[in-house]
This record gives sequence, structure tokens and C-alpha cells, in this order.
Amino acid sequence: MRDDSPDAGRAASEAAAEAVGICADLIRFDTTNRGEGAARPERPAAEHVAGLLDEVGAAPVVVESAPGRASVLARLPGADPSHPAFLVHGHLDVVPADPAEWTVPPFSGEVRDGCVWGRGAIDMKGALAMTLATVRRRLREGRRTRGDLVLAFLADEECTGEYGSRYVVREHREFFAGCTEAISESGGFSVDAGGARIYPIATGERGTAWMRLTARGTAGHGSKPAPDNPVAELAHAVSRLAAHEWPVRLTPGVRALLDGLADALGTTIDHDRLDAEAARLGAVGRLFAGTVRNSANPTRLDAGYKINVVPGTASAQVDGRFLPGTGEEFLATVDRLLGPRVTREFVNREEAPAADPEGPTFAALAAALRAEDPAARPVPYVMAGGTDAKSFHRIGVTSFGFTPLALGADLDYFGMFHGVDERVPLDGLAFGVRVLDRFLDTR
Repeated sequence: MRDDSPDAGRAASEAAAEAVGICADLIRFDTTNRGEGAARPERPAAEHVAGLLDEVGAAPVVVESAPGRASVLARLPGADPSHPAFLVHGHLDVVPADPAEWTVPPFSGEVRDGCVWGRGAIDMKGALAMTLATVRRRLREGRRTRGDLVLAFLADEECTGEYGSRYVVREHREFFAGCTEAISESGGFSVDAGGARIYPIATGERGTAWMRLTARGTAGHGSKPAPDNPVAELAHAVSRLAAHEWPVRLTPGVRALLDGLADALGTTIDHDRLDAEAARLGAVGRLFAGTVRNSANPTRLDAGYKINVVPGTASAQVDGRFLPGTGEEFLATVDRLLGPRVTREFVNREEAPAADPEGPTFAALAAALRAEDPAARPVPYVMAGGTDAKSFHRIGVTSFGFTPLALGADLDYFGMFHGVDERVPLDGLAFGVRVLDRFLDTR
């Protein structure tokens, strides 16, 4: 039975305050990841996390995939060795931030206007702080989950995970023995819907197909005819790809979201005009606007070295994302649009994982939210982007996106992901600590 005594209430308040301090401290570690191996080392932040876990007897291990590229792993014994283990994972690295664009220095961890400010406050050092504060409280109080609780605080999520999640599932798989399910980013946050509070819980994400395109031709002088100019060939192909209107594909996860939103909002959502419906529904519409179809966005072009020289090759990079079950259709469409003179190769490819929105774990996540917010309307949703869940999917671990936060209507959660003036409310962190603690009681 859950302890709702005054002493338990004080302990919960102390854990919430601790989460604020841990969040601010983690933000002060500059773990900027610029991709392709260009990253600040996660090791100092990893050692700080390991110290917090060591203080309460969690016996963490810091593992390095390359000099400075460190992750923290811990496995906390449960009360019932026969019960499945459960994983909570998150990442230590963050995307770059330009201080000139920010109201506060992005690595200050400043507390202002009821929020902790800084790069990673939302994505996802605030979530790590909630996890650490919750686990530290439970260990101090001698409260164990039923099965083993596995913790993974990882490097390199903001690139491919090669130095983080991919490394640990490959080289330290023993930590995850018996794990079949997990929680991580991004879900469990509140979305104001004009009186209703929607809490999307991620039950899947689109697959990743990052591609390098290459066109080849005959190098020559820029003043002469160039019938097989690779720059022109590539430009035409990229233009076709960017202009393509991908058809709507309603996967089971997206249908479940649309049904859940319609029920929560007391409205109907016309599946034949989802773009217009997304615009009509505002912040709620953003939950499905990016996940009703595949996408392929050109993000980089590289060609030539001198204005009067036609180069022999030209290349581009494309961020491709595909819905569960549509991978083959996606690639066939890309190949048709590129044409026979442009080749593609994968920079990174990951399948689209999915979890069960009808199962007991989703129900437990939803119940934990409702217990702390009786007006909560949890709904399943599919993430447009990708997370370390893809790496754990490789070894049979199904992840739910769940980092619970109660947010005011004025805070644009999606806009703060990789955005300017990223910040997380103090009361939002407190809410998340209470929800996580309730949920772990069910594991």
C-alpha cells in the first residue's frame, strides 16, 4: 500500500527540490554533441551522475566507448528475482546552443521565473534529474521495485548513439538481461487543449533513414558544355525529393492517437483532411502533424571547389523518416524520385519501434498521471523523431516515451526541443518526480 503520511509528503517535497538542484547541476556540464564524432566529452557529467548513485548504494558503472564518451549503467535488485527487469534510459548529451541568442547563458542552469533554464532542461537533463531524485529517495527509504530496475544514462543520443546506446547494447548487454520494457523520452508532458489536459505517451516513433546522395559526371572547364554535370543532376534530384507530397499513412499508433484525442476533446477528427485538422487543433494537432506520413528533408549539399570547374561528383545529405511498416515503400519512392543517375547510401538506418497502447504498462503509466492530475487525459502517440529506443529495440526491449511534466499553457514543449531559451518549470519537475515514483511502484 502506498504511504500517504505527512512524512511521505515531506520526502516527496525533498525529492522534488533535489530534482531541481540535480537538473541545474547537470546543465552546467557542457555536453554539446555536434555529430559525426565532434562532441564535448560526456565523462564529467557521467561521473557526477555515478557519484549521485553511489551515495545511495546503487553501485553504478561508468563505461567508455571512446576517450571521454562515457555512459553510466546500474542495476538495482528487485524484491522478486523471477519478475521481469525494467529499464529507465536517458541521454547526457545535448545539441549546440549559441549564447548570443539566449536570455540566460545556456549552460548556467539558472533558476528564474519558476523555471530551470539551460540547454538540456527539456531534452533531457530535467528528465534525468527526475529519475535520479526518485531513485535516490526510494533507495534511502529501502523501497525496491518488484523486478530489477536498470538505469542507463547514455552518451551520443543526439547523433546516432554509436558512442552510447549502440555501444552499451553491444558491449554491456548483461546489464539488460531480462528487460523487455523501458521508459525514456519523450512523453507524459501536458498539452493544454482549452480546458482539457492531454498527456501523450509515446508508443512508437518513425524509423530513421539518413542518406548520402551522390551524382557523378565528367569534370571539366566551367565555360564548356557539361551535359552530365553532377551538380545539376543532384540539384534536380534533391528538388524532386523536397517537392514530393508524401501520402497519408495511418498506422495503428496514429489511429489510436486520433481516436484518443477525439474522445478527450469531445470532437471529431476528419481523417481525410488531417493537415487542416492539425492546424485547427493547434498545440494538440502538433502531436500528429508530423507522424501521418513519411518525410525526406534535404539538409546538406556539397560540391565543387572552384567557380570555373565542373566537379566530377556532387553529394547531398537527406534526413529521411518513415512510419512503422512503411520502410520498403519509403525507399522505393526515394529511388524513383532520385532517378538512375543519383545513388544513395545510408549514413544511419534504424527501424521504427512500436509499443502496445492497450497493454498493462501503458495503463500503469496513464494511471500514474491521473493519480497526480485527475483531469489528465493520457493518449498514445507516435514520435516524429527518434531516440535511443531504437538501439534497445534491437535487443528486444520495447520503450515507451514517458518523462512526465506538468506544463503551463505558455510553455511550448516542442519549440524548446533544440530551441532557444529551453527551460523546465520547478513545479513540472515536482510533478514528474511524484508520477515516476507512483509508476515504479507498479514495476
